[in-house]
Amino acid sequence: MIRFASPALLLLAVPVLLGAVASARGWLGGRAGALVSSLGLFSGRHRGWRYALLGGLRTLALLGLVVALARPQSGHSEVTVSTEGVDVMLALDTSGSMRAEDIQPGNRLAAARTVARRFVEARPYDRTGLVVFASQAFTQCPLTLDHAVLLRLIDQVNFGMVEDGTAIGVALACAVNRLRSSPAKSKVVVLLTDGRNNMGSIDPLTAARVAQSYGVKVYTVGVGVEGMALYPVDDPVMGRRYERLESDVDEGVLRKIADITGGRYYRATSGHELSAIYDEINRLEKSRIDERVTMEYNDLGSRLCALALVLVGLEQLLRQTVWLKVP
Repeated sequence: MIRFASPALLLLAVPVLLGAVASARGWLGGRAGALVSSLGLFSGRHRGWRYALLGGLRTLALLGLVVALARPQSGHSEVTVSTEGVDVMLALDTSGSMRAEDIQPGNRLAAARTVARRFVEARPYDRTGLVVFASQAFTQCPLTLDHAVLLRLIDQVNFGMVEDGTAIGVALACAVNRLRSSPAKSKVVVLLTDGRNNMGSIDPLTAARVAQSYGVKVYTVGVGVEGMALYPVDDPVMGRRYERLESDVDEGVLRKIADITGGRYYRATSGHELSAIYDEINRLEKSRIDERVTMEYNDLGSRLCALALVLVGLEQLLRQTVWLKVP
């Protein structure tokens, strides 16, 4: 971006250009005298364009000085981003029932990983972390702004990371523990499961009250179709076969967790619904982002002055040597 600190001084270019036009008409019309490249030659042919070139160099030099007086400045913008962010812990169920293939693409866990990735990518200014649970819970990634690392860790979430089971209360307590000392204005847990609490020493509703005491809002998501779902079984002899597995989402407990903490409960019976749920949570828990643009300018006048001096020097060199004017 270019601007002029004293743009009114550019009007000085008008008399310079008028003088150049008047001089050019005289040069190209021919005048007495001869322009020679050596003292042995006195031919006056083509003197007009040589005068024009010398005059042009002088005119460019004067224009450069005029522009320099107007103080041209180049600038670039810097954006300062301040956020009133949201700290978010994602809690993903990796129990064996998440292998059911009723939520596409893939299975329930694969679909959960996909929407978790999109959720993180849509929140570049928020600290986000990840808790993984089955019979136990552990922090796969603490709260971080390094989302590239977090996305790699989401991709690594798989079955068998802990013993099978569903410890919803322990998972929620683990996520809340990561948020309890957070200075963020809004603290959120998004907990996704397809089952009911059957493991762990912490009751889900007790964990919900702890979350409430720390100002943590919990969004709970139950995944799985109503009724029966196809579940893959790998037989070492017969190969893969599918059995029918009844969905067992404890909607009552998940709804109570959300109610206690001021969040919401959602049920996803398809990949499309699951994606829409995470999009809605993203909208509900939007960060406030303020951008302040500052401009920094560098003065270009000294460079133009230097260029003008070079042009004047070149004009004088040509005038006093190869195109010396002999009276």
